[in-house]
Amino acid sequence: MKKKMVSICWLFVALTVAMLAGCMVGPDYSRPKTAADTPDGYFQAGEHSQDANDLAGVDRWWERFGDPTTAVLVQQMLENNYDLKAAAARVLQAQAALVETRGRSWPDVSYNFGIDRSKRSFKFQTTRFSSLTTSYSQAISVTYILDLFGKLRRSQQAAWADMLAAEANEQALINSMIATVIKSRVDIATIQRRLAIARANTESREKTLEIVERRYGQGLVGPVDVRLARENLAASKAVEPVIELSLIMARHALDVLLGRRPGASENLPETLADLPNLEPVPIGLPASLLDRRPDVKAAESALWAANEKIGVSIAQLYPDLTLTANVGHSADRWRDIWKSQTETYFAFLGLAQPIFKGGQLRAQVDAAEARYAELAANYAGTVLTAMQEAEDALVGEQMLQTQLGHAEIRFREAESAESLSRQRYQRGVEGILTVLESQRRRRAAEEELTVLKGRIWTTRVNLFLALGGDWDQKQEG
Repeated sequence: MKKKMVSICWLFVALTVAMLAGCMVGPDYSRPKTAADTPDGYFQAGEHSQDANDLAGVDRWWERFGDPTTAVLVQQMLENNYDLKAAAARVLQAQAALVETRGRSWPDVSYNFGIDRSKRSFKFQTTRFSSLTTSYSQAISVTYILDLFGKLRRSQQAAWADMLAAEANEQALINSMIATVIKSRVDIATIQRRLAIARANTESREKTLEIVERRYGQGLVGPVDVRLARENLAASKAVEPVIELSLIMARHALDVLLGRRPGASENLPETLADLPNLEPVPIGLPASLLDRRPDVKAAESALWAANEKIGVSIAQLYPDLTLTANVGHSADRWRDIWKSQTETYFAFLGLAQPIFKGGQLRAQVDAAEARYAELAANYAGTVLTAMQEAEDALVGEQMLQTQLGHAEIRFREAESAESLSRQRYQRGVEGILTVLESQRRRRAAEEELTVLKGRIWTTRVNLFLALGGDWDQKQEG
């Protein structure tokens, strides 16, 4: 039996060598040209232009907030978010599919042991006889499909590309979720600041009402001034619950991101006004998006998998060569199945060639090629979208910075106008409408300033997201 097994093993080795020397039908993959394959930089880079290869320091960029709360929130999200857990499970599925596909290129080896006991009845002349027989058998069976035309190898490469796509999609989701957490942090801080402004504005209008009522008591103003001041105060108080509702809902959204029960988190510190100035971002060239943005990498991996599946469908047009071998023993007594005299074996080499299937196989090739064309268009579109997002974030931040400069001037002037109008009203020089209008303008200017600061930070988050900043926690240390 050992000699026979050795002979079969050598036969497998020879056939494996023949398989490796076989051809792989189907197209070889190469990255398609896209709009990002250009030596030109971003049109809207402006003052952010730097060395195209200087992309260091973009990992863990959220620490530039100078806000420990943000770092804690990001870490909690990475540990507890259910969407990320689902994405990790999808990666495990793709890895298991790859292992399964690789296993198909190896022989199937099985051991079989059987006991057969049967009774037969037969008649000889006028007498009926019966016989009881027992047989024992054991055997090792080997089945091997020779990959002469690369169907199994193409399937492995397709499974590998699918796994890379799953990993890239997971990383893209991580990037998006981190950006969402930071935006939620900024949004909450912005709303907190707006609520503080609204409450301060209510206090200011209460003081204004006191002044009006005192002057009314002195007979210096009419009752219309009192009514207008009271209406102004009520309008300010009505704004507070609207802003507070927005704050509560924003906190609920953040809790869900962190995998918490909505409403379970504590209030975050109000740090938006103390955030440091943003530093320029290393921009690089649009072509860097192809290797840095995980959504672009996922689209290309899906395209690569589709290319390999074309080869799989083409290989199905060619014959399959299968080798089957069996070595064992069979005897009617247990102790005899270990003897060489009871040895049994056989080997079978089968060739199966499809002749007519009503055009099914050719249709599968056409479908695989059409699928590749679809994903190629998706890939090119993904690259264009990535470039648009980068350009939008670049020009958006520049315009917002310009707007912020004007908003700061507006706030200073509105604040001075409010103070001056109140003083002039107390001296009887200005009317109540001027005071109320100056208060409204000051409040609008201050709220606009607060919202703009939050939008600038949100735009900076979008810029890092568009450029494919590396947020992989595994690269710490």
